[in-house]
Amino acid sequence: MMRLAALCLALLLSACGLKPMYAGGASGTVAQGLAGIEVSTIEGKSGWLMRNALVDRLGSPNSGVTPRFRLDVRLDDKVEGLGLLSDDTVARERRTLRARYQLVDLASGEIVLDATAGSDAGIDVVSSEYATIAAENTALENLTKQVADRIVTRVALTLRNGAK
Repeated sequence: MMRLAALCLALLLSACGLKPMYAGGASGTVAQGLAGIEVSTIEGKSGWLMRNALVDRLGSPNSGVTPRFRLDVRLDDKVEGLGLLSDDTVARERRTLRARYQLVDLASGEIVLDATAGSDAGIDVVSSEYATIAAENTALENLTKQVADRIVTRVALTLRNGAK
C-alpha cells in the first residue's frame, strides 16, 4: 500500500510541470545564458553598487567569449521623510530603489525583455547625523542586492523560456 502511494505521489509530481531553473549546472542553458550577459555602466553611486551586484550574480563571462546580450539598467533612487515629530523634524525615512531594465540581443538589437523591479526600506532618523547617513548607505547597499536578485531571476526565467 505504501509503495502504491509513493508511486502515485511520484507520478503527480512529475506531471506538475516544474522544471529546475539551473538544470545542468554551470553548463546548463540558463547558466550559460547568464554568463553571456554584459552589464552596461549605470550612473551614480547606486548605479555602481547595482552594476557590481548584477555582475556578481550573473557570473563573470568567460574570457574570449563574445557576450550575446547586454543588460541596460536605469535607476530611480529616492529618500523621503515619513514621520514628523512635534518640532517638525523627520523621525523616519523611506528609501526607494526602482530599476527599469532591458535585456538586448546584441546580434539583432532586439529588446528581449523590458521590465521593472524595485524595493524599499525604512530608516530611523536619529540625533547623530553620521548614524543616519550610515543607515541610508546600508539601506542602499541592501536594496541594490534585493533588486539585483529580482532582475537576475526575471532574466533567468526569460532565458529558460527560450530567449533567442
